[in-house]
Amino acid sequence: MNLSSFKAILILEDGTIFKGRSIGYKAQATGEVCFNTGMTGYQEIFTDPSYYGQLMIMTNVHIGNYGIASLEKESERVQINGLICRNFSNHFSRQSTDTSLEEYLIRNKIVMIYDIDTRALVHHIRSKGAMNAIISNLDESSDSLLNTLTSVPSMLGLELASKVSTKSIYDIVNPESKIKLAVLDYGIKSSILQQLSNRGFSIRVFPARTSFEEISNWNPTAFFLSNGPGDPSSMEYAIHTCSKILESGKPTFGICLGHQIIALALGIPTQKMDQGHRGSNHPVLNLTTGRGEITAQNHGFTIDMNEVENRKSEIALSHVNLNDKSVEGIMHRIKPVFSVQYHPEAGPGPHDSRYLFDNFNEMIHKVYGYSTTQMIA
Repeated sequence: MNLSSFKAILILEDGTIFKGRSIGYKAQATGEVCFNTGMTGYQEIFTDPSYYGQLMIMTNVHIGNYGIASLEKESERVQINGLICRNFSNHFSRQSTDTSLEEYLIRNKIVMIYDIDTRALVHHIRSKGAMNAIISNLDESSDSLLNTLTSVPSMLGLELASKVSTKSIYDIVNPESKIKLAVLDYGIKSSILQQLSNRGFSIRVFPARTSFEEISNWNPTAFFLSNGPGDPSSMEYAIHTCSKILESGKPTFGICLGHQIIALALGIPTQKMDQGHRGSNHPVLNLTTGRGEITAQNHGFTIDMNEVENRKSEIALSHVNLNDKSVEGIMHRIKPVFSVQYHPEAGPGPHDSRYLFDNFNEMIHKVYGYSTTQMIA
């Protein structure tokens, strides 16, 4: 498919304007604008539910140059509201590619803008902080677009997890496993489920708003709290459920939004970050081993470092971000509970941190007294 390009415009809520070109789907899109520093993995990024409703700036210069492959997705649909990039390629080089990115965006009704100075745009966001924006390729006036933008809600206080969560319970069964893992789906990535499945767990995935009582009827061995979009402090239902999970004393592991929900259930507040961490090259220090890890990250909120430090007798800081010293992981000193802010499953990104899924498996073995020969690895 080779469609002619047409004019497009990006306006930030502070009035800053970038003009460029667009192809494909004609519409306008709004949302918080954010940037990802990954050089590859754009399809996984676009389909990650944690990006639900956002406008994505890809900082790598060339986007679309290896097309779209059906296996490289983190959910069944594109989750971003709009795409912003420098050079958009409609021609791809991989033989395994199913379709072009242009066709993929049209099929999913995603607005895009390209041929803008993404370095200048990212520099602006890094200076001014994350903010809402609007993309349009409909030849509307700047005043009209700015007026539309005023009605877009802030990410602060926005509950989005229930919008991307599964609507019904489903199972990933391993009949040989003794471990029944209850997964709370706040917007879980398929690669996380794959990593959990690879450890031999028999998994049941529950919608975000499922009560602890309903989950308990299945008599799970352990709990996992997933990644997802939005402001964690707005998810009172999840914090309440997590509090009861922690009271149960069963092994619990959380990633990203799940990490923040665990922190809130423990009385540690969350904060909105200036720009967030998004990409596949973020350095993290494991304070237990002393080893550095290059990690994949996608979050706009973080938990309060001062409160973690104030709770040293109960909660240990396990991982710290080497760029800004923010909290990247915690573990409970008494209960079998730990969580990380980043994404050990990668998808896309490096595999430095996949040992955390093994650590979770080993924790469950230890709590229940299973030997490794009794379990499916």
